[in-house]
Amino acid sequence: MKILKQKMKEKIKVYSNDQYLDGYIKNEFLSENGEANIYINIRNKSELIDSRTMNNQVDLVKDIYDFIEDKSSMLSNDTIIHFHIMGLKLTKEEKEKVKHLIKEHYAIELYKAQKEYDRLRMKIIKLILLGLIFLMSYALLYLYTNFNFFLEVFGFLFSFSLWEAFDCYIYAFNEIKTSREAITQNLLMDVFFDN
Repeated sequence: MKILKQKMKEKIKVYSNDQYLDGYIKNEFLSENGEANIYINIRNKSELIDSRTMNNQVDLVKDIYDFIEDKSSMLSNDTIIHFHIMGLKLTKEEKEKVKHLIKEHYAIELYKAQKEYDRLRMKIIKLILLGLIFLMSYALLYLYTNFNFFLEVFGFLFSFSLWEAFDCYIYAFNEIKTSREAITQNLLMDVFFDN
């Protein structure tokens, strides 16, 4: 048992440090100019186009998007990505359609992330305003009355509102900001077809 734990600690030390990840990223993705190349090998169209979709609602297989997001998540959000689809011969129209589908997918994801970003921003603003109103009410009650019960209630509401705003900002808002940047990076990537 102790030997296994020791080996686990050694592996965690080796693989979880920044130097290992930076080396891996440089070897696997980055070119001399600092741009990243992501390669995927597709043997037939069934691995590319989702067979359940048709006509104007055609879409790529979900695994393609998962692959892109898995690889791009290791890169910093300001890295330019070149996505290379290899091993599949497509017509010019099919290539344009694939490029359009990738752009459309990430445009929709960005739209959803932006809506969530706006929703969280408004929630934070409302909570701060509510907290300030409760703080002013608390101050006025403290200065001009002797209602201890209302002092406690407004003190609690003031603290709760500002704490919720702070909590929302620290966790959810920053997470959606990072997610929005990652989606934008994928939206801006160039798609190439290498046969």
